[in-house]
Amino acid sequence: AHGLDAPEQVAANVKANGHGGRVFASPLARRAAKDKGVDLALLTGSGPHGRIIFADVTSAPANGSGAAAPAQKSQSLTLAASTSAALPRGMTDEQIMALYEPGSYEITPHETMRRVIAQRLTVAKSTIPHFYLNIDCELDKLLAARQSLNVRTPKDGPGAYKLSVNDFIIKALALALQRVPGANAIWSERGLLQHKRSDVAVAVAVEGGLFTPVIRSAETKTLVQISNEMKDLAERARKRRLAPHEYQGGTSSISNLGMFGVKAFDAVINPPHSTILAIGEGEQRPVVKGGALNVATVMSVTLSCDHRVVDGALGAQLLAAFKGFIEEPVTMLL
Repeated sequence: AHGLDAPEQVAANVKANGHGGRVFASPLARRAAKDKGVDLALLTGSGPHGRIIFADVTSAPANGSGAAAPAQKSQSLTLAASTSAALPRGMTDEQIMALYEPGSYEITPHETMRRVIAQRLTVAKSTIPHFYLNIDCELDKLLAARQSLNVRTPKDGPGAYKLSVNDFIIKALALALQRVPGANAIWSERGLLQHKRSDVAVAVAVEGGLFTPVIRSAETKTLVQISNEMKDLAERARKRRLAPHEYQGGTSSISNLGMFGVKAFDAVINPPHSTILAIGEGEQRPVVKGGALNVATVMSVTLSCDHRVVDGALGAQLLAAFKGFIEEPVTMLL
């Protein structure tokens, strides 16, 4: 749900019982061990490849002895366990329920997907320094190009297609990430992961949550390829039939609420990404061109950035490149 990507594994060089040793642990685990007085060298990690995660530290006695909790079988459950102790504490269940008259509500237990989404995005907002950039893009040329291409499609058969505005948006972001490669990066404690490909994740709403299937190497694919692949991924996402490799990873994300009439919004970055593009509704608005008032179809987009990776100027360059491709869609074919 929402990517479900395991955090980047980071090696921590520590002293083990006074001797030189190498212990693999997450940053949260190291921080918790320091606060609790736990010696990481005495723990057995339950994370991937024996990595010590937050739950291993919280389940260990304060003196650092004892075995860590058994490893989770599901990656999503492992992630939930490793992040839950890091979440800020709000009201208790008892405090919340005390505010409402007994019998005036029903409790619906959380599904695993909703619980993992809640934990991941709470960690994202708590640990990623978000900032936001907004820009308006005119869509009239894109809409004309889309209509011109769609009327040329075969009515049926393997060559048939129907391009959506979202297909152009995916392609435009993928090309913009190639034009501004500094923004096609992800933060890790070892250093920046500078990606060579534009693997664009697209949020797809499903009952009880969402998935973010990934269009791999979107910069190299035609609009028709992107359209057909996205339709297949979205359909299987709604049926919860995606394989993990189809929704994990990615280098950036798109969340499009324009079809629901939302004009503009700020999206939460999907870890481990450094950017997410929030797409609003395309609508006719008055614009001034050459001193004259005109009407254009305008779409507002908001780029959420991880300030550890993408500074303001770099984010602005990425948005400008995206806007250029959207407003001159013929350039996507070069």
